[in-house]
Amino acid sequence: MKNLLLVWLMAFVCTISYGQQQQTETPDPFDYGKMWTFENPPKEWFKEAYNFEPEDKWFDDVRKSSLKFATWCSASFVSPDGLIMTNHHCSRDVVGALQQEGENFDKQGYYAKTMGDERRAEGLFVEQLMQVVDITDMVKDKTSSAENEGQAMEMVQGALKAIEQEFASKPGWEGLRLQTVTYYSGGKYSLYGHKKYDDIRLVLIPELDLGFYGGDPDNFTYPRYNLDCTFWRAYDENGKPLNTSENYFKFKAEGAAEGEPVFVVGNPGSTERYRTVAQLEYDRDYRYPMTYRFLKNRNEMMMADYNAMKDDPAREFEAQSLLNTIASVANGMKAYGGIVGGLNDPELFGRKVAMENYVKSKSPGITYWDDLKTEYSALNSHGWAITHLSPSGLRGNIFLLMHQLFQYDQLVKTGGESEEVTAQKTKLREAITQMVPTVEDPAEVAKFKLLLNEIQADIYPGDNTLSKVLDGMSIDEYVAKLIDKTRFKNLKKAEKCLKGDKIAKDDDIMLKGARIFVPRYFEAATTFQGSTPARKALETKIANQVFNVFGDNLPPDATFTMRISDGVIKGYDYNGTIAPAVTTYFGLYDRHYSHKQVFPWSLPARWTDNPPYDLMKSPMNTVSTNDIIGGNSGSPLINKNKEAVGLIFDGNIESLPGNFIFDPEKNRTVSVHAGGIIAAMKHIYKADRIVKELSGE
Repeated sequence: MKNLLLVWLMAFVCTISYGQQQQTETPDPFDYGKMWTFENPPKEWFKEAYNFEPEDKWFDDVRKSSLKFATWCSASFVSPDGLIMTNHHCSRDVVGALQQEGENFDKQGYYAKTMGDERRAEGLFVEQLMQVVDITDMVKDKTSSAENEGQAMEMVQGALKAIEQEFASKPGWEGLRLQTVTYYSGGKYSLYGHKKYDDIRLVLIPELDLGFYGGDPDNFTYPRYNLDCTFWRAYDENGKPLNTSENYFKFKAEGAAEGEPVFVVGNPGSTERYRTVAQLEYDRDYRYPMTYRFLKNRNEMMMADYNAMKDDPAREFEAQSLLNTIASVANGMKAYGGIVGGLNDPELFGRKVAMENYVKSKSPGITYWDDLKTEYSALNSHGWAITHLSPSGLRGNIFLLMHQLFQYDQLVKTGGESEEVTAQKTKLREAITQMVPTVEDPAEVAKFKLLLNEIQADIYPGDNTLSKVLDGMSIDEYVAKLIDKTRFKNLKKAEKCLKGDKIAKDDDIMLKGARIFVPRYFEAATTFQGSTPARKALETKIANQVFNVFGDNLPPDATFTMRISDGVIKGYDYNGTIAPAVTTYFGLYDRHYSHKQVFPWSLPARWTDNPPYDLMKSPMNTVSTNDIIGGNSGSPLINKNKEAVGLIFDGNIESLPGNFIFDPEKNRTVSVHAGGIIAAMKHIYKADRIVKELSGE
């Protein structure tokens, strides 16, 4: 790999126009991030930045010590006996099934005092990346005879399948789950071999008050005070703790010093850093603001439901389940809000414009960017419909019922009487009759009214879809009339309407709305789907052009595959002061009492009953300049010596635009400090056997 900074000495200062301002921007090599693949590790960059020259064995060891946790998070081995470390929020949905009579892990947490007490989670698994290989040359050899782009795409798929089959029987690859991955939209191809372990048992999980401390208000912020950790153990096929003595991270309770190089090894889920300016403009103006509003409104509605049931003993576990959903929705809401903020930041957006202009300056005569802009200009007027009119349970049963009624109506009018159509109508009738009794439910009415207000806020100028539905009424008037007049709130009347071809002649107010909304959705969906081949082809050409300009000096977009990201422990300026590189348990208690001891800053009794000074002064969270995204949750933070010094669980608010651009100056990765984990185990959970295991005793 060429020296990254030397490559960028060729970059020029690019003057761009953004809005009414003129800005001078220099493209930064790290705008595309620092999520490096293991088949192409940045050895020269590590040497240049940190005077660190790891050998191939170092990369192999840290890769095999790290894990993919199920299909949604990352994790790592942290002892020679299969002990696994990941996040509380990665485990929260799984551990509920392990609770026994009288237990509530949200309130009490769980610690297995002996290995015999470790509880197996059925269906849970982790994967260890045992093999990685760059297969780019093999793919190109097998596709070199392609005569056009369409044929090339077909041949690539055939080549990837053939290579996967070829490697399946090679020594060292037998029995592994093989995965081919396309990078740079076809600039590079890799093959990965995963080993799966599916006997995973719970060892320790903190209470929700600690694992979710600060809740949504503190999410994506720093300074932070969160014990977002869980420990599991992998067992082998004989029911014995898995022997991981060859590949695991030793624990370093002292953590890492400020300025010390650290590395995140995990599975970042998805980034869109190679999207063009035209695509980002669509994201900024339509895609993300609408999605953010949708999530924000649903989060507020669910929080009201949660507050109404949380103190009812009979609904304890219903509230527990709902809170998990709320946490997920709130996390997405805040993430989308941060992306929207970043896309509206002139400095960040200006950097994307400058980068695109630089690549275009190296691509004379190529019009891919303008061609893609033309494709997106045709989608703008459909953005609101593709977002708000799709069938979703979060939009409520009334709107789902509209979709079902429209489908049934169409089958009656045009479907004929084949067995397949008859089966479809039977299935729809069953779904419709299940929905009908919920139409007058106040919660469902509120969801439908909320949807109509979202449509009103986001509908494209000049689109009369909503006005046709409302027919001169306000939203409140229309909803009141619909609930009052529709026959689809009464099961007997609904069933009568669904007999024979009666629905085709029915002019019920709900059917009228369905016949306007649903076709508009299909129009939008057809438009998007129709443009997909052209857009994908142009995206591939543009990504390949970026690759032609920079080669593999830039990391590819995240694909929920194993990556390594480098950085240093470092605080930062914020709110007119300085965020320290490390926080302590003193801050946890300060926020607890400052917020009057209420959720999400409440603490269980055992945490407030004379906490020892040694706990209070212990480090709790830490920040570093590593590049992460969703999917990295549960990743280990390690030092040069392959020691775990922290556990990734979040980023700061400035990291949220990381979906489309990485900013090494402001972006911070937030981790649970290794010393904070040990302190909690020692002083609160009395988990002495795990402390000894992590300490190598």
